Amino acid sequence: MNNAERPYNVCVYAASSTACHHDYQDAALRLGRFLAEQRFTITYGGGGVGLMGAVADGALSRGGRVTGVMPTFMNELEWGHRGLTELLLVEDMHSRKRRLLEGCNAVVALPGGCGTLEELLEVITLKRLGLFLGPIVLVNTRHFFDPLLQLLESAIQERFMDPRHQGMWQVVSEPEHVANAFTTAQPWSASARCFATQ
Repeated sequence: MNNAERPYNVCVYAASSTACHHDYQDAALRLGRFLAEQRFTITYGGGGVGLMGAVADGALSRGGRVTGVMPTFMNELEWGHRGLTELLLVEDMHSRKRRLLEGCNAVVALPGGCGTLEELLEVITLKRLGLFLGPIVLVNTRHFFDPLLQLLESAIQERFMDPRHQGMWQVVSEPEHVANAFTTAQPWSASARCFATQ
């Protein structure tokens, strides 16, 4: 992957749970390390624990640049990571989601709960409407995303989505495969909105 093809800033969606299987934590840590080693910068939700904390710790351990975006109320609860390159405080969750994507060229989604899934489905919707054009990569640790992928396939089969929409996301089994997924992602343009209702 040459510099011309390299997304400069990657938005990572991740969970804050500390109770999930250790494989998820390991994958998040490896993703952070890998992105930093590949000279990507990271924007994420700013949390200091769970998969969010592991992504940040991994990247920072390799000298990476990591920006967190967090609503003020979460920071007041001391949920923020204390070692980030930058922590941006915003008014609310809606502002957070918008700011996470600003200036990002690609999105990586790790497994997570309702917040992570909401973020992922929103960016898929934005891509469907031609409002976000970069790669969206799901790291499918422990086959976590299989049910969601089956549901999206059902939406296509039942004609709620166009078959072309299946090209909006890529799925990888290991964090180290993310950069290749960026490179091989199907080109996407704002013209996609022309078939968004088909």
